[in-house]
Amino acid sequence: MADDAAKKEPKLSKMEGIKAGSHQLRGTIAEELVNDEPNFAGDAAQLLKFHGTYQQDDREKRNLKDEQGNRLGKAYSCMIRICTPGGKLTAKQFLGQLDLCDTLGEGTLRLTSRQASQIHGVLKKNLRETIHKINKLQLDTYAACGDVNRNVMCNPAPYKNNQLLEQMQATTDALAAHLKPKSTGYFDLWVTDEEGNRENITDFQPVEEPIYGKAYLPRKFKFGISLPEDNHVDIMAQDTGLLGIVEEGSIVGYNFYVGGGMGRTPSAKKTFPAVGRLMAFVPYDEVCAVAEAVVKVQRDFGNREDRKIARLKYLIANWGVEKFRKKVEEYYGSPLQDARDAEITGVDDYMGWQEQGDGKLFVGLQIENGRIKDEADLHIKTGLRTILEKFNMPVRLTALQSMILCDIDPADKDEISQLLQAHGIRPAEDYSVSRRFAISCPALPMCGLSVTESERVMPQFMDQFDAELEKQGLSNEVISVHMTGCPNGCARPYTPDIGLVGRSVGKYTIFLGGNTRGTRLGFIFQDQVPFDEIVPRLSPVISYYKQQREPKETFGDFCNRIGEEALVKQFTEAA
Repeated sequence: MADDAAKKEPKLSKMEGIKAGSHQLRGTIAEELVNDEPNFAGDAAQLLKFHGTYQQDDREKRNLKDEQGNRLGKAYSCMIRICTPGGKLTAKQFLGQLDLCDTLGEGTLRLTSRQASQIHGVLKKNLRETIHKINKLQLDTYAACGDVNRNVMCNPAPYKNNQLLEQMQATTDALAAHLKPKSTGYFDLWVTDEEGNRENITDFQPVEEPIYGKAYLPRKFKFGISLPEDNHVDIMAQDTGLLGIVEEGSIVGYNFYVGGGMGRTPSAKKTFPAVGRLMAFVPYDEVCAVAEAVVKVQRDFGNREDRKIARLKYLIANWGVEKFRKKVEEYYGSPLQDARDAEITGVDDYMGWQEQGDGKLFVGLQIENGRIKDEADLHIKTGLRTILEKFNMPVRLTALQSMILCDIDPADKDEISQLLQAHGIRPAEDYSVSRRFAISCPALPMCGLSVTESERVMPQFMDQFDAELEKQGLSNEVISVHMTGCPNGCARPYTPDIGLVGRSVGKYTIFLGGNTRGTRLGFIFQDQVPFDEIVPRLSPVISYYKQQREPKETFGDFCNRIGEEALVKQFTEAA
């Protein structure tokens, strides 16, 4: 019998052992920070993610040789991700990040599709200094990555005197604070001043980790909050999405969607993308408690043997929503209410000049692919620095890798417009609507998972795509395109009108039939499509849409209604 029991004991993944034995996320990071190696060893490199940083190497430099023909070895550096719940930043905080990317990074700042920002190219020897200075800006990187709850997303619209947006941001801040790990390892490693007393690993004294436990979560976890008329943050792509329910001008609570997630591995049929499924309505003042129960159920029942199927979506798929809800009720200690009637109907990008609601203005700036840099005639970084230093306005980051300058006096509008133009930062109306809704992941050369290009070729693709839409008289149509360099789906490619997912070098899988509202998964239209053939293969589908669409029908809704078989037939006949 003992042998039988041993056989049934689950074989945990290697990462589970690393987390459980890490002294609450410390591991050997402190020792490795002071050695002479250019990189962190395996276990420490994994634990660094919980502290908000990924170790990377430039894949285009892997085969470089010196004058004698000897390989130079990998060019290691770290990417640091900064948490900004709801995308809110002060001018000082944003300018401080620009300073750090110049002095300790590789010179650019990247805005992510989760309303966070990333500094790339930080050498190991500069890692502690960089994270320390980020904290001095009253920001942090703690739990920006790793098997914990990550940056909480929320509609970033800066409209004032708007109770709904104020309530959503309050919920966002409360969730972000409530779900932070309690381990003091982050502060010991990165925040304590050099002359302070850093905790010695041999004297480690654990603190209670009531939500995450000894081994934290089986995989990463994501929350997003939206309103029915504006699903800007794609709540159905999150592990848990909150949809605001409004009565008499106030949010009375949220419908909870559970089990969304984008990653898949084409060779592993057990993996799949998913949109969240409606679980329950949660009153406004009970959100943190129910969210904690959801996280704890995933903590205790999520798969810890196989990281490929460890996200919440797989637990939901195996159990079903009803069983999951009952377990959440058990952890919460009370029955949950049935979901309220509410439907996601729209999405906004907040681009261009708009009234803020308090006599001031805001302006949404299109930052293509989220990369803030100075290059050729486009000087985004210098332009933003000039404007923020002079006008000191707060900033908000969007889920479409762009940004908003807030609290602008109408008297300053012309000068700010002139400064934007002088630095090559074009107004929103100069971009096609589809381009404003396009996003991509960083991919090559730094991402170790990427199989092909994404960020670096997305502008070229959108040039071709915009030309095709103009040719067919559809330039004003909103057709969202998300591109990723691999199937992990960091830019949420499985829910937009068109998803382009890296499949092999220079080739992509085309997904159709999602929508800009993010409420539905697309289907595979064609696989292994060379980059230069993507737009030509989409052309007959776009033409079919133009000819056969119903009044006000969007491209994604049309593709979903017609279906994969009919679209493939249309392409074949047009070829």
